Amino acid sequence: MTLATFQRERLAVDVLPAARLLLGCRLVADGRDGRVVIRLVELEAYRGADDPAAHSYRGRTARNAVMFGPPGHLYVYFVYGMHFCANISCLPDEEPGAVLLRAAEVVSGHAVAKLRRPTARSDAELARGPARLARLLGLGREHNGLDLVDPSSPVRLLPGDPVPAEQVCTGPRVGVAAAHDRPWRFWVRGSPAVSAYRRHRIASEARAG
Repeated sequence: MTLATFQRERLAVDVLPAARLLLGCRLVADGRDGRVVIRLVELEAYRGADDPAAHSYRGRTARNAVMFGPPGHLYVYFVYGMHFCANISCLPDEEPGAVLLRAAEVVSGHAVAKLRRPTARSDAELARGPARLARLLGLGREHNGLDLVDPSSPVRLLPGDPVPAEQVCTGPRVGVAAAHDRPWRFWVRGSPAVSAYRRHRIASEARAG
């Protein structure tokens, strides 16, 4: 595995090609308990002002400022009063967009991963779902804004082996009420770590009506 971090300029693109590009890439997370390396296998794209499901849809706030760039930074937010979720900022600086980290496979550091996720019933469950993935990486509010392409960062984005086109799947994002039919979720076909699709209740009711 190469030790060179990802090139920031490669993420200064629209959210859809950025999500496709990030499939198969690695994240290295160093903590007091050791190191975990994961391979990204499921991602969701969220784009600024024209995406009502994005946190940046109504403009910049203290909470979503990282989404406005520069690219290659970690956007961490707290949800449901109990979980952290993590995104990677993309698009050129001052254009809001990010890619949500939905699922990953553990490449190395399985012992550390299982300490961080003791309730996981299998290796496939260690980082299946955005909250579990963030917990596995040891992420919290203090990691918001972290530069993932800085070689000295405790969490670093590394290039991975490109995922062949025939292994890339796309479909609706999971659990969003707005813009729920956009096929902005990308995943690796056949990966056991990919999460099951769940339609948001409000979106389902709107379709039924």
